Amino acid sequence: MEEKRVERRLAAIFAGDVVGYSRLMGIDEEGTLAALKAHRRAVVDPKITEHRGRIVKTTGDGILVEFASVVDAVRCAVDIQRLMAERNAEVPQDRQIRFRIGLNVGDIIIDDKDIYGDGVNIAARLEGLAEPGGICVSRVVRDQVRDKLDFFFEDMGEQQVKNIARPVRTHRIRLETHNLEPPGMTVAAPAASLPQKPSIAVLPFANMSGDAEQEYFSEGIAEDIITNLSHNHSFFVISRSTSFTYKGSAVDVARVGRELGVRYVLEGSVRRAGNRARITAQLIEAASGHHLWADRYDRELADVFAVQDEISRNITGAIAPGIMAAEIQQARRKDPHKLDAWDRMMRAHWHIRRFTRDDLAEARRLLEEAIGFDPTSAIAHADLAFARHFEAVFGWGDGPAESHARLGEAARKAVAADDGDAMAHTALAIFELFSGRHDEARRRLRRALQLNPNSEFARGYLGACHAFAGEYDAALPELDEAIRLSPRSPLLVLWYICKAWVALTAGHYEETVGFAGQARETNAEFPDIYAVLASAYGHLGNTAAARAAWEELLRRMPGLTASDERLNRPFARAVDRERFIGGLRAAGAQA
Repeated sequence: MEEKRVERRLAAIFAGDVVGYSRLMGIDEEGTLAALKAHRRAVVDPKITEHRGRIVKTTGDGILVEFASVVDAVRCAVDIQRLMAERNAEVPQDRQIRFRIGLNVGDIIIDDKDIYGDGVNIAARLEGLAEPGGICVSRVVRDQVRDKLDFFFEDMGEQQVKNIARPVRTHRIRLETHNLEPPGMTVAAPAASLPQKPSIAVLPFANMSGDAEQEYFSEGIAEDIITNLSHNHSFFVISRSTSFTYKGSAVDVARVGRELGVRYVLEGSVRRAGNRARITAQLIEAASGHHLWADRYDRELADVFAVQDEISRNITGAIAPGIMAAEIQQARRKDPHKLDAWDRMMRAHWHIRRFTRDDLAEARRLLEEAIGFDPTSAIAHADLAFARHFEAVFGWGDGPAESHARLGEAARKAVAADDGDAMAHTALAIFELFSGRHDEARRRLRRALQLNPNSEFARGYLGACHAFAGEYDAALPELDEAIRLSPRSPLLVLWYICKAWVALTAGHYEETVGFAGQARETNAEFPDIYAVLASAYGHLGNTAAARAAWEELLRRMPGLTASDERLNRPFARAVDRERFIGGLRAAGAQA
């Protein structure tokens, strides 16, 4: 029997749902349902028809729509959000029905009028990243409509979304003349006594097991997260004794934010049945109620304390990048002429992690201004050291030698400003490593990990130390742990490229290519990707691929030769440098 051919087509996918639908239904089930139907009849369905969309399915508060034109999809989403903002103008804030919308363009599979595939999955994930009343789109959507529609697209960076292997570059639509935030919404100012850095309250996790004896497990997870976050000097963490006063009450996150003066709230629950537990957690921006991150963990409880420790570390590693990403986006939305020291540091964070010449120069400018505001900021000095480091490595800024010296100067100031800051010690360890002092670098990194055992940064650079020492078996576990600690981090490119470096020193050239490919998937602009690929392909005898990689490296570092100081990497063994350079010569590098 001949198999039925799978039907595919390229489409724009619109995924939307109602913000806080369960809460609204809990307040007034019949009223919420009637209001949602009225909005559908008056706004949503007519606009979808007007813009030639096809409603694929509705799921309670959710809707999935297919468009043949991405321009139509964007216009439809914007019209809906504008009209919904108008309709909500006279509705009490706690009764407003607001939509989040995600838009993507991709190849879809059609099966009995339903649609499937990564294109659909990504649209659904983008919807979860959108603000209440907002629209989040993939980069391909932005690229296809930005010259056709007069909307402002704000870059949200690369987002690691659930069940999608590669990070998705995302953008938020900002309509300057139509505020997509619901009228009447105000952002509560943090308490005057709190520092400017991001503040977070970790609420006691709800025990959903119906067994009072399990309280220790749910409380233990929250306590461990508080302890883990407290190691990170970039955050202000509300103490357990304060945040646990909300135990057992129905929590209004906005109220918690106002009362504790925090910008972020972490809440969760534990449901235990027999020897299994399900732990859920969600990070919320207190003022807006926007969910920045959420996940679920199912575990066997063979060792309760081991599971408690693992889950606490996983949650800590997941939410820290979410908080920093929110801070960065908040800073990037501000008027450039009204930035304070923290805003400048957050903007610099965004530029540093792009790893281009212009971005690093802009990061350095912002950080030097931030230090002018606050010369005692260990964070600003450590970030400046980080920016200087990559300018030194790639020969940008003031040149390799001068930038490296400035790196050391900034790192020493960071440690002097706060000897208890793991980031400061890691910055100084980078200076020691690239000065050829491997033992001192490791000592610094061990000190950093004592200060913050969950530091992805310190763990990753300890792996880098082992990598450049040619210690394959020691490097990979450290680098894998850095990736596990923070799987959504924009620094992943560093840990994958260090895995490629140590594979190269071990002569595992096929593996080197694989690791470099993973690095390229996270940030294709990072120059060392192409240095490693050119050398590995050169040793493999794949001349075409080696030369292509070398050309990509030259595009980022013009005029490069095999003897150029910009190719100096802190190899502990001369044989490893010779192996690296030998591969580059095979790729076409001139002496």
